[in-house]
Amino acid sequence: MSMFRTKPVEQSIRDTEEPGHRLRRDLSATDLVVFGVGVIVGTGIFVLTGRVARDYAGPGVAFSFVIAGVVCALAALCYAEFASTVPVAGSAYTFSYATFGEFPAWIIGWDLILELALAAAVVAVGWSGYAQSLLQTMGIDLPDSLAGENAVFNIPAVLVVLLVTAVLVLGVRLSARFNQVVVAIKVAVIGLVIVAGLFFVRADNYTPLIPPAQSNPATEGIKAPLMQVLFGITPVSYGWLGVFAAVSIVFFAYIGFDIVASAAEESRNPQRDLPIGIIGSLALCTVLYVAVSLVVVGMQDYTRLSEAAPLADAFKAVGQSWAATVISVGAIAGLTTVVLILMLGQSRVFFAMSRDGLLPAWLSQVHPTYGTPHRTTIAVGAAVAVLAGLIPLSALAELVNIGTLFAFMLVSVGVVVLRRTRPDLPRSFRTPLVPLVPALSVLACLFVMLNLPVETWLRFAGWMALGTLVYFGYGARHSRLRRTAEARSTAR
Repeated sequence: MSMFRTKPVEQSIRDTEEPGHRLRRDLSATDLVVFGVGVIVGTGIFVLTGRVARDYAGPGVAFSFVIAGVVCALAALCYAEFASTVPVAGSAYTFSYATFGEFPAWIIGWDLILELALAAAVVAVGWSGYAQSLLQTMGIDLPDSLAGENAVFNIPAVLVVLLVTAVLVLGVRLSARFNQVVVAIKVAVIGLVIVAGLFFVRADNYTPLIPPAQSNPATEGIKAPLMQVLFGITPVSYGWLGVFAAVSIVFFAYIGFDIVASAAEESRNPQRDLPIGIIGSLALCTVLYVAVSLVVVGMQDYTRLSEAAPLADAFKAVGQSWAATVISVGAIAGLTTVVLILMLGQSRVFFAMSRDGLLPAWLSQVHPTYGTPHRTTIAVGAAVAVLAGLIPLSALAELVNIGTLFAFMLVSVGVVVLRRTRPDLPRSFRTPLVPLVPALSVLACLFVMLNLPVETWLRFAGWMALGTLVYFGYGARHSRLRRTAEARSTAR
C-alpha cells in the first residue's frame, strides 16, 4: 500500500531547506493579497457579468456572485489552515500528500494542471482578443489568423506567455513588483468604471430584481448539466433557480485565490501572511464583482446586455464610447496578471512534485542567482505557449472549473483528516466550526459541479485516467518517499 503512504509534514518542511531546492522568502502579506487579486480579477469582471445577467439571473446577478464567493470562502478557510500549517510549495498537492497519501496527491497534482496550465492558456487567448481590439482602435489591424480565438497561430497569446515566463524566471520579487503595478492599473480602471457608471444608473433597470422563472431546457445528451441527467431537473432562467444556475458560470471568475497557497515557501511569515493573502484577496474581489455587476445591470436593461463586451457596450449605450478603450486597457492589464500568477502556481506545483520524485528530479533545481524554480517555469511556459498559440481552447474552459472544484473538495476533507491524524501540529490559523465548515464546502462544491455538462465530466474522467497511467508508469517507480522507505527496510 505504498501508494497511500503519507509524507510527514515535518519531512515536507525539511525539504524546503535543502541546498539547491530552497526558494527565496521574499513575499509579504501585501504581496500575497495582490497576487490573489491579480489572478482572481480577470475576464470574469469584464464579460461574465453581462452574460449571466442576460441569460440566467437578471439584475439578481449580484446574488450569484455573492453565492459563488461564499462557496469559495468555505474552501478558502480550509486552505488557510493548511497553508499556515504546512507552508510548503504545491498547494493542494502538498496538502493531499500529508493527509491522503502519494497516489491521491499525484491525482490532485495532475488535476491542478487543468486549473492552472490550461486556464493560463485560455486566458492568454482572451488577452490576445483584447489586444487585437485595442490595436484596431489605434489603426493597427492584426489578421484573425494571427490573433483571437480562431487564429491559426496566435502570436499575441504566445508573446504574453513568453514575457510572463521571463518575469517569473528573473525572481519572485520582480514578479511581485510587476504584479503590483499591473494590478494597480486594473483596479484603477475598475474603480473608474464603477464610479462613472453610477451617474448613468436607472432605478427601473433593477425592476424586477429577480425576474420570474422561465423554462430553459438545456442542450440534450452529453451537453446537458449532470444534475438534469441524474435528477431530471430542467434548468431555468431567472427566478432563484436561475440565480443558482448562474453560480456554476460565475465561479470561473473566482478561480485563483488558492494559488496564493502555492507561494507558501516564498512567504516571509507564512503562518501569518498566508491566511491574510487567501482570505483578504477573496473578500476584496467579491466586493469588486458585486459592485460591477450592480452597475452594469443598472446602466442597461439586462435583456439588452451584450455577451462579448457587456461592460463596454453598456457605456456605449449611454453615449460614453470612451469607456470601451479604458475597459480594454483594464482587461489587458487584468489578464496579464492572471496569466502570470496561474503560471507561477503551476510551476510551483511541478517543482514540489519533481522534488518528491513523482516528476523528473532535474526539474526541481533552483536557479543559483534568481532563487526561482527556473526549469519548471520554462517547461510550463513552453507548454502554455504551445497550447495558447495553436489550440482553440474555449470549449475546454469548463474543465478548469471542475478541476478546481475537485481540488477544493479534497482540501476541505483533508482539514478534518489532518485534525484527527495530527492534532499535535501547531496551527496558527484554524478553520472555524470543524467539521461543519469543511462539510458545507464539500456540499457547495459538489452542487456547482453537478451544474456542469456531462461532456465536462467525461473529459475530466479521461484526464484522470491518463494521469493514473502516468503515475504507475513513472511516478510510482521514482517516488522519493518510496525509495527512502525501501532503504530503511533494507537497513533493518
